[in-house]
Amino acid sequence: MARKALKLASWTSVALAASSVYLYSNNYLDPNDFGAVRVGRAVATTAVISYDYLTSLRSVPYGSEEYLQRRSQVHLRSARRLCELCCANRGTFIKVGQHLGALDYLLPEEYTSTLKVLHSQAPQSSMQEVRQVIREDLGKEIHDLFLSFDDTPLGAASLAQVHKAVLHDGRTVAVKVQHPKVQTQSSKDIFLMEVLVLAVKQLFPDFEFMWLVDEAKKNLPLELDFLNEGKNAEKVAHMLRHFDFLKVPQIYWELSTKRVLLMEFVEGGQVNDRAYMEKNQIDVNEISCNLGKMYSEMIFVNGFVHCDPHPGNVLVRKHPDTGKAEIVLLDHGLYQVLTEEFRLDYCHLWQSLIWTDMERVKQYSQRLGAAELYPLFACMLTARSWDSVKRGIGQSPVSATEDSEIRSNAASYLPEISQLLNHIPRQMLLILKTNELLRSIETALGTRSSASSFLNMSRCCIRALAEHRKRVTRSLFRRTQISFSEAFSLWQISLHELLLRVKGLRLACWLSVLLGWLTRAPY
Repeated sequence: MARKALKLASWTSVALAASSVYLYSNNYLDPNDFGAVRVGRAVATTAVISYDYLTSLRSVPYGSEEYLQRRSQVHLRSARRLCELCCANRGTFIKVGQHLGALDYLLPEEYTSTLKVLHSQAPQSSMQEVRQVIREDLGKEIHDLFLSFDDTPLGAASLAQVHKAVLHDGRTVAVKVQHPKVQTQSSKDIFLMEVLVLAVKQLFPDFEFMWLVDEAKKNLPLELDFLNEGKNAEKVAHMLRHFDFLKVPQIYWELSTKRVLLMEFVEGGQVNDRAYMEKNQIDVNEISCNLGKMYSEMIFVNGFVHCDPHPGNVLVRKHPDTGKAEIVLLDHGLYQVLTEEFRLDYCHLWQSLIWTDMERVKQYSQRLGAAELYPLFACMLTARSWDSVKRGIGQSPVSATEDSEIRSNAASYLPEISQLLNHIPRQMLLILKTNELLRSIETALGTRSSASSFLNMSRCCIRALAEHRKRVTRSLFRRTQISFSEAFSLWQISLHELLLRVKGLRLACWLSVLLGWLTRAPY
């Protein structure tokens, strides 16, 4: 009997081993998909990072030159370990890592610069997996649905990848296909992150990153529903239809499901690619200005904000018929809906920052949850030093010295920043991420903190606040008064913008005359 049991166990082991080898060799089985492997890797990485911080900084006087140098080294080592973990566990881990990498002026530079690579290192699903998802969701094979389908994806992200295809009626389309294992792994990954964040907080009481887990819990299910993404795309296209420079690809609903999204195929260069714009004679300043207009309208007027404007999701092109420059907005899975109270307080705050009304900056920062950390909050919003905020953020552009100071302060004030992020309204978190991504685009284009961007923001704030006042009053006289006040304020901004242009033209004229005189002057 024992011999039979041993024989059965031996044959079972051989069968299981053979099956595992077959499945692994045919890409059906990946060790990374095992919960124990993923959990073990995450726990080990968290333990190593925690131990590094505990031991490396223990014997060094706080605030000394050696302490700052060692802390930077620990930040860098930890960021690399975290990046390796995200790449290995993929899916939700990459998504959260990308979020952290976007917080340029809120987290130490060692983390943001290291984690930025996650935008270009997302995993690809095999064609076998792509066919499986399409078959399960659309009930047909790829060759039945498409005349042609490119095996190589146009791009891969943390949750999905996009392929170019041609329908049988000749339309060229982009097919977004979700990675097959993301749905099942996401909830477990978020729970694991929550446990690890709570464990780390026991060791480091100042470590306040539960806001990140809360955001992932709330937003990931929405991002994994491609039907929701399609609705967002149509909503923003309708909402901003008065902007002739904006292109949102059309959704083809007949071949779209929760895991497959079919849309119009639109080509273009990434919005931070100056060389592409110069080659195609696209005005960099015009694109930067239009991007600012678009996002100011979303945030201040409509309260419906596209929250993932990294360069891969914002393209530029010349319209094939008119030749006009267009901004193409892609990936509509992540939007933040702002409550009216939050949106109006945020309008008031930015108006106060633009016009340097420090009393109201304090008032509206505190209304938005900043409490006594309102100077830090103002610096986080504007990515400017407190001195620049007090002088006026539109008075002078960011200098290299100021930019370096802000980045180093992100490391010095990390406990205060994480405390602030844990207490401000949840709506603000994605707005901060969006601000940082837009700022990085402006920096790449060399248009950051231009006066025109602040004037466009101010216009939207005035319109939004006037619209609210008119809506809550019943008096026709009062509505008329508000309308006249709005028109006068907008006229003042237009006049100020005109004066700035004239000033710029006069300066350009003087420089031209000076250069002409210098070239004629004898040596």
